Amino acid sequence: MPRTTTTTMTVRLSGPLSDFVAANVGEHGDYENVSEYMRDLIRRDKERKEQAAFDRLKAELTHAFAAPETPYGPLTAAEVIARNQEG
Repeated sequence: MPRTTTTTMTVRLSGPLSDFVAANVGEHGDYENVSEYMRDLIRRDKERKEQAAFDRLKAELTHAFAAPETPYGPLTAAEVIARNQEG
């Protein structure tokens, strides 16, 4: 079973940010407590970044598979070495 680590962090918010968090936590908010809210925000940000990375990879693969195959041909090891020495 993987080992989980718990880290305690202190976050200071003031003014509008503090008010916004307070409005989303507690009896009238979507979250029971600030920790639950922060965990959800972090999970969503993590998912957003993972989705963006996947989308970039998908776009690269789509571009690569759409490229015509005619300029590609078999090369010998000697040809690859010679080409790399030129560049």
